[in-house]
Amino acid sequence: MESLNGTYIEVEPGIELYVQDVGTGDPIVFIPGFTFTTAVFAEQIKHFSKTNRTIVLDPRSHGRSTMTVHGNDYVTHGTDLKKVLDALNITDVTLVGWSFGCLTAWEYIRQSGTSQIKSLVLIDMPPKSLSLQQDQDWVEGPLDDLAVAYTNYLRNPKGQREFISAYATGVMVQRELKEEELTWLVEQSLKTPYYIAANLFSSGLFSDYREEATRSSESVPTLFIVAEHWSQTAITYLSKLTPNATVEVLGGHLMFWEYSQTFNEMVEQFLDKNK
Repeated sequence: MESLNGTYIEVEPGIELYVQDVGTGDPIVFIPGFTFTTAVFAEQIKHFSKTNRTIVLDPRSHGRSTMTVHGNDYVTHGTDLKKVLDALNITDVTLVGWSFGCLTAWEYIRQSGTSQIKSLVLIDMPPKSLSLQQDQDWVEGPLDDLAVAYTNYLRNPKGQREFISAYATGVMVQRELKEEELTWLVEQSLKTPYYIAANLFSSGLFSDYREEATRSSESVPTLFIVAEHWSQTAITYLSKLTPNATVEVLGGHLMFWEYSQTFNEMVEQFLDKNK
């Protein structure tokens, strides 16, 4: 089914994912993070579609995709991704995951291996969110803070707004956001209802893709781009877990939006090196 700006692909009866598919050339697929949509990758679509077939999707229960009360976990998201790639007849693909979108990419690898993957770009996400050694390992955040987010905030729309607003200003972007920019970011997230956001949050936090991160980085060229605020911990952690991967540091969690030109050049150089 076609929309004015993209395509809807049915991944199971009654559930469609919204997909933008622009340009020609080697395919790149961008996967948004927790509750965000294709819109955050606007500058990447504009840039890479000049030279590549550039695909961006709204995951299940995100953006313009079907809202559903089941399958809101990264195991299902990985299955959905395979169905989208199959429907578009995409092979030899570069997967670009941002935040929890990296979990979707790793879950795809867990289910389907790396034979159809040309390269991986993983934006600012540890392969295991929680650790008993949270003072040493690269983790998603202090356990107590994550528990508060789940139990106190992702329980109603107001709490979701407050959580995303605080995360956007404190972690995602380094400069001071204009009021309309912050409103736009929060509204992107609120397209996913709070009760679905809570499911996705817990699924992401309890995921463990260390094995897939190691295995995939050994078999395909892999680039991690990590935020400055935890770069030292991330670099040390990844040097042990994925020693073959390239690691770059840039901005905050939403660096590809705030510093789009630098980010695009970074990814372009990586892709050119691994053609």
